[in-house]
Amino acid sequence: MKNTVNWFEIYAADFNRAKQFYTTVFEVELTAIPMHSERHAHMDYAVFPGNEEGSGSMGALVKLDKVNPGPGGTLIYFDTKEINTELSRVTAAGGKILQPKVNIGEAGFIALIEDTEGNIIGLRSKQ
Repeated sequence: MKNTVNWFEIYAADFNRAKQFYTTVFEVELTAIPMHSERHAHMDYAVFPGNEEGSGSMGALVKLDKVNPGPGGTLIYFDTKEINTELSRVTAAGGKILQPKVNIGEAGFIALIEDTEGNIIGLRSKQ
């Protein structure tokens, strides 16, 4: 089965603060990618770890002068082994827990958090 979502971008106003938030909460290193574009006056870009040939989707954290972060955009969910592990790191990393762990039946569990830039993201696990 083909995975129809193959890339996502999370927009940031303070790129370094946002990068530290995602590094802390998910315990992953984001890789900065130099971006040079005549269309964009300023752009910072760092990709989340992943395998482009594997299942799932890959994505990046982005600071782009013409795009503002915040609620109301697309909601993405990060896969977790057990949501409470990531939730335990959110506040210390500068984010907010908006919806603690909720049982959604056969689909598992979800939670909603707000990152340091005002973006709302979801966490999802089977446990």
